[in-house]
Amino acid sequence: MRVAPAQASQLNARLEAARQVYNACLGEALKRAQLLKERRTYRKACRLPRGKERTAAFRAARQSVGFTDAALQRYAVGLRQQVFQEHLDVHGVQKLASRAFMAVDAWLLGRRGRPRFKGPRQMDTVEGKSNDAGIRWRDGAVEWKGLVLHAIIDPRDPVVAHALGCRVKYVRLVRRKLARGDRFYAQLICEGLPYQKPQRRVGDGVVGLDMGPSTIAAVGESEAFLVPFCEDVVRQHRTIRRLQRKIDRQRRANNPDNYLPDGRVKPGPKRWVKSGRQRRTEAALADLLRREAAHRKTLHGQLAHRVLAMGRVIKTEKLSYKALQRQYGPSVGLRAPGQFLSMLRRKAESAGGKVIEFPAHRARLSQVCHGTVGGVRSALRIHRCEGGVEMQRHLYSACLPRWAGDDGLLHGDQARAAWSGAEPLLRAAWSEVAEPASGRVFRPSSFGVAPRSQSGSPAKEGIAKAEARDVVAHSQGCGESPGERRWFPSEPPGFSRGEVQEE
Repeated sequence: MRVAPAQASQLNARLEAARQVYNACLGEALKRAQLLKERRTYRKACRLPRGKERTAAFRAARQSVGFTDAALQRYAVGLRQQVFQEHLDVHGVQKLASRAFMAVDAWLLGRRGRPRFKGPRQMDTVEGKSNDAGIRWRDGAVEWKGLVLHAIIDPRDPVVAHALGCRVKYVRLVRRKLARGDRFYAQLICEGLPYQKPQRRVGDGVVGLDMGPSTIAAVGESEAFLVPFCEDVVRQHRTIRRLQRKIDRQRRANNPDNYLPDGRVKPGPKRWVKSGRQRRTEAALADLLRREAAHRKTLHGQLAHRVLAMGRVIKTEKLSYKALQRQYGPSVGLRAPGQFLSMLRRKAESAGGKVIEFPAHRARLSQVCHGTVGGVRSALRIHRCEGGVEMQRHLYSACLPRWAGDDGLLHGDQARAAWSGAEPLLRAAWSEVAEPASGRVFRPSSFGVAPRSQSGSPAKEGIAKAEARDVVAHSQGCGESPGERRWFPSEPPGFSRGEVQEE
């Protein structure tokens, strides 16, 4: 938005008023949630079996203490009439109340942690309920209680032209704190489908996906890849870590009385002093974190489009991101696999596809060899079995969901019939990791050793976009000619517990 200094001061004041309204609604919602948990009717409803009777009991218990979205909105409207009538509109405070209610409701249901109150300059968004009142979009500008903020629009951008041609449902104002000052943006929530660029094609077919804390593999009908997950973000995070250590040193130097002799923070209330240099360092760190989040979102979008170009139906195991955070906290925090999967699900549904997740404990694709469950160690990066299958584990685990049902159970007959056509595709993707076309060799130890041909050089069975061979299995169950090596004997193969091969 094109915002003058006087308008920026008014917007900052209104966002501060929105922060106070949100904190008041959050405190009221937490108080009512505590009263709800103390109610005998609520505890009785928790013991009822799932069904209409339990739903009705919960609804009655919530209404008895006023823990509903409508009740909290009425509380916020009354608060506005007393204090914030000059700064905020009715629709804006109602949305703030709904935001606080949803945060407390998710905490009450055990879906997230206890919500926190927002400090100064931590409320950066405010939105309306419709485009008819409150924050409105009119003729290329945002109108809000006397403020008229003109937008900077590129009319040649097809995405913007497509969005402006749709009906605007409501408007959200966003403040972004950049290194050079605050910038204000308007997000228009419109009806209809988003604009699809011509180069963003959506493929047909089923794609298998295997996501790890640091790698991602995808296998389609005619393409497969294995890449590090958001590796650019990881490399740039080193600068952030240096700034974080610098801030810690500055904080300790400015507040020596707040620390124990062993370096721990003293318990109890304390007063923290910030120097000017520490404030500047914190501002630089905040700007780098903002850039990192934007870069990560861009990489997620590129990767999601790459997966959708292979097929619109994606099958993968349902991961427990809480468990991943406990074991691989820094890696999961940097790469955000849950955010990527949410974006992939949203884009797939918009393109007419879907993302199918099945429980990992039921499918156990990392321990399956065409329907046979065996004891494979998690440290073993090369999948091998007595039947002759030798493949990189992530690629193999990404290939198996394509032959699994919606319940996660693998169809062994389909897998054996299609493996002869899929194996060259996976080997080509595996070799591409070791010898990329750019010439830059990047092969983490988790990828395993690249496959070798009979001559001893890395296998080159075509590029990773090669056409998969359509093979029908013979009576032996593996579809090979008499002179070829048998990959799948009639008996279920076992597993070899070999050593972990490193680079």
